[in-house]
Amino acid sequence: MRTWSFSSAGTLFFGRHAVRHHLRDACERIGAKRAFVVSDAILAKAGLLAQTTEPLAAAGVAFEAFDRITPEPGVGLVRECVNAARAFNPDVVIGLGGGSNMDTAKLVALILAHGGDPLDYTGDCRVPGPVKPLVCIPTTAGTGSEVSAAAVFTDTANHIKVSCLSPFLRPTFAIVDPLFTVSCPPKVTADSGIDALTHAIEGFCAVDNDEFPLPSGERSVYQGKNPLADAMAREAIRLVARYLKRAVADGNDLEARDGMALAATLGGLAFSNAGVALVHAMEYPVGGAVHVSHGAGNGLLLPFVMRFNLPKRVKVTAEIGTLLGVPPHDDPARQAVAAIEFIEQLRRDIGIPQRLRDLGVTEDMLPGFAAKAFAIKRLMRVNPRMPRHEGEILEIYRAAF
Repeated sequence: MRTWSFSSAGTLFFGRHAVRHHLRDACERIGAKRAFVVSDAILAKAGLLAQTTEPLAAAGVAFEAFDRITPEPGVGLVRECVNAARAFNPDVVIGLGGGSNMDTAKLVALILAHGGDPLDYTGDCRVPGPVKPLVCIPTTAGTGSEVSAAAVFTDTANHIKVSCLSPFLRPTFAIVDPLFTVSCPPKVTADSGIDALTHAIEGFCAVDNDEFPLPSGERSVYQGKNPLADAMAREAIRLVARYLKRAVADGNDLEARDGMALAATLGGLAFSNAGVALVHAMEYPVGGAVHVSHGAGNGLLLPFVMRFNLPKRVKVTAEIGTLLGVPPHDDPARQAVAAIEFIEQLRRDIGIPQRLRDLGVTEDMLPGFAAKAFAIKRLMRVNPRMPRHEGEILEIYRAAF
């Protein structure tokens, strides 16, 4: 095995009431006197924005909130947020919410530090240096953006989600307070929870680190399967199997909320080092076209991609079955298939759409999706079974249609 590394947010605070107890400390460590909070109207109405700004006010930190972020934001909305932040001139950017809010906060911190446009930095390792100090506070248990190096938004002109990946986008502080997820409705809990499972499984099934096909002269945040990412992924998978259905069924089940918050953070740590792969590559054009939530799109596609990858990942998928609680079987191949079937049943149980047609996708869209997905080489190379041509991806889409 060649040398691998592992990165995270600068500091992680985790636990109930973590925002109340640690946000002030984070700002003091940064030396921040002015904070720009990126959030949305739903969180403002739920009182979570106020619970975030109260410690700021108590610490004498001036703040301004931009509470207009929408799910899967288009680049135009990201630019509006950047402009508002630039006018306020903050010392720290705080991302409060799901992945869309936290990712937008990352892009704001990036543009405040380096100028330009969000589309200037899409791809792998194109950020030239440190960004504005950044604090991320998740209100869903799924994306892992609070510890990741990625920021996803929608290129509306080309109808596809795009991603900026850079080690400089990892937050200075991540504050994970499971109580901030209690108001998350069942559908969002389900979508974000299956997203956490997808992150853990894609990281766990990634191409081996010593086989990672990185072309000479290129850099990548992702580096393939490695022991520390595997440890994080294993625990994330186990926690999702134990707690996701409970969290969807009863949002006030605090033990389940704790477990899913930890699963999401661990999944974020796993995928943001090992990598995500074909599921994400295939979801980006789907989400860009029909505006499904990232988690629901990933969850729909996950078992179909696992079946495609199975020839290269029988033992690993069998182990996933064990982590999910599938009854053990002497034949790893049968255990692996049972793992995929477990995930298919989990999707049904929590209400994830089963077919692309359920999202409004039409069959004539599929070839264009396949071409766009195949072009995302930074994700293709993480996949344990590299698609040889667009036709192989098209067949997966057709199976999922």
